[in-house]
Amino acid sequence: MAKTSHPILLVNCTTTDNVLASGLLIDASPSKCSGSGEDSMDGLSNRVPCCPLTPSLSPRKRTTSQSKTEPPLLRTNKRTIYTAGRPPWYNVTGTTFKEAFVIGLCGGSASGKTTVANKIIEALDVPWVVLLSMDSFYKVLNKEEQELAAKNEYNFDHPDAFDFELLITVLRKLKKGKSIKVPVYDFTSHSRRKEWKTVYGANVVIFEGILAFANKELLKLLDMKVFVDTDSDIRLIRRLKRDVSQRGRDINGIIKQYNKFVKPAFEQYIEPTVQVADIVVPRGGENFVALDLIVQHVHSQLEKVKTPNKVSTCLSALASAHQGQPLPKTLSVMESTPQVRGMHTIIRNKETNRDEFIFYSKRLMRLLIEHALSFLPLKPASVETPQGTVYEGKRLSGQRITGVSILRAGETMEQALTAVCKDIRLGKILIQTNHDTGEPELHYLRLPKEISEDYVILMDSTVSTGAAALMAVRVLLDHDVAEDKIFLLSLLMAEMGVHSVAYAFPKVRIITTAVDKEVNDQFHIIPGIGNFGDRYFGTDAPSDVCESDEGMDF
Repeated sequence: MAKTSHPILLVNCTTTDNVLASGLLIDASPSKCSGSGEDSMDGLSNRVPCCPLTPSLSPRKRTTSQSKTEPPLLRTNKRTIYTAGRPPWYNVTGTTFKEAFVIGLCGGSASGKTTVANKIIEALDVPWVVLLSMDSFYKVLNKEEQELAAKNEYNFDHPDAFDFELLITVLRKLKKGKSIKVPVYDFTSHSRRKEWKTVYGANVVIFEGILAFANKELLKLLDMKVFVDTDSDIRLIRRLKRDVSQRGRDINGIIKQYNKFVKPAFEQYIEPTVQVADIVVPRGGENFVALDLIVQHVHSQLEKVKTPNKVSTCLSALASAHQGQPLPKTLSVMESTPQVRGMHTIIRNKETNRDEFIFYSKRLMRLLIEHALSFLPLKPASVETPQGTVYEGKRLSGQRITGVSILRAGETMEQALTAVCKDIRLGKILIQTNHDTGEPELHYLRLPKEISEDYVILMDSTVSTGAAALMAVRVLLDHDVAEDKIFLLSLLMAEMGVHSVAYAFPKVRIITTAVDKEVNDQFHIIPGIGNFGDRYFGTDAPSDVCESDEGMDF
């Protein structure tokens, strides 16, 4: 290893402790990607709380800032911006404020970068971590290059083999919390698959690759740079095992490629980048002391950008901020006809049995959907009637409609939507509160392909505070859905929820059958409707539980 004057933390300690940890991972690496054709987070689940990597590193406890200097409401000269939810979403200029912490892992082929990445993920104990592999960004080969690759004559370890432009674009968006599409590379055929994997933003992004430090623009996006140093003989043995078992290569071809391309590329392009590393980790994933230090440093950096995020404090401030203000113009409330008021009387009555509650809720949902469709853009259309005369009518102006439900109660509105809109596409979002931090977190996401051009009907049965609706809208915006093409539909809303959505997203149209004025200290709508999901599905809930945005346990 060449000596350098650049300040590097070189950790070379040993420990015999086993790793007994687990974390949350959205895996964008090519070996585990599946082309589902849909944006999905099916694989995400809460696992066993992580244990320390070594006895000296105790499990880290979450802390909450006691500072009162940063209000949860940001006011500009035009509007109030509600920052609770996935805080902070915006600064005073209305732009994204908090970025993901990006760790770059560099090292030779088969040095153990992915193992190091996974062990860091296991020990971090943060809500969401994304693992992004540089292997996903190999360039598409032309016919001549394909033939060379088949004969092990193509240099996959040269910087020219990678699509750095796409890689930088993807990492930059991921750092800002946007959703991104990652290509899936097939090492057997040396080509990209047709299906790309969609990955959503996270608290921490771990980016690993042999040339992770080889591009100046890429280096600017890395908050921490770790070089994994492993003996060349060990790397060769690992490469032989991997390429034979996982990539269908023959041993002679692997050795030929290693001597001709891999070893020279390491010496010319990879090894010199150790000079820009903040930490060098000898022996890779076996160096538990080094991994502990990395985890401690990441935690300290995350603490620096932590802001007050207790949801109850934020919501109280929001409620007082909008007292006495007129309801926004983007709100449309169905006319309270005797029929509508009669159905509300039935479903609000605590004595109503479940069958009647479901029946009249469905009637209201159908009316609400029909009312919402009247706001979609229509164009003139002429048709010929069976009598041979022309009728001048209206038709949807070409755009597609997609329904997205906020689980679980929003899912009850899907049947009414599909009954009114033939062959409509459906998506689902599950958002729940982290009880340690008070932050809403995205736990499940499934959206249809190419949703960005659609009109999206976002459905939740009741909206009290608007916290779940805020994050759901943010998810749609991150998938490039236009704000003015999002319609938020709910059977019942509180004024507080209406204001929170309207001020954060002034172009989103809000449509409901009724708006109640009050929200109590527990953020339940008054007079309200009770816990809609429990009443609809017949599940039990404490007697004092009312609306609090389905899934948002304040």
